[in-house]
Amino acid sequence: MNPRQIALVRSSWERVLPIKEEAGELLYRRLFELDHGLRSLFRGDISERGRTLMDMIGMVVSCLDRLGEIVPAVQELGRRHAGYGVEDAHYDIAGVALVSTLRAGLGDALSREAEEAWAVAYATLTSVMKQGAAGASVQPVAAA
Repeated sequence: MNPRQIALVRSSWERVLPIKEEAGELLYRRLFELDHGLRSLFRGDISERGRTLMDMIGMVVSCLDRLGEIVPAVQELGRRHAGYGVEDAHYDIAGVALVSTLRAGLGDALSREAEEAWAVAYATLTSVMKQGAAGASVQPVAAA
């Protein structure tokens, strides 16, 4: 990612923070609308998962200029997701849900350039997660 893209993601994330709990729930609702079958991969309280996801996104956003520092953790996340039954195609669906959530939450405050920056950030992170998953020799297990 270039410095401009990082700045765009960070500035738009700042606008999400006041609504992050609602955004987390909206993201999961949108994900399940896009693919009803994904609901079976998730156990437990979706509100709590939404909060956890938003916290994770916040951590990643804060590290966009130092992605190398979080690669091992992101690869491990990919391995865990593979164990839950997440497939490569699911990442694409989640990317659509993320952008849809950002659009819904930020409206006109999400510029086309910022949306594209988010797409680059997401693609970068999911490629690392997929690498981690490809190195995984785990059997699918139920998500906690």
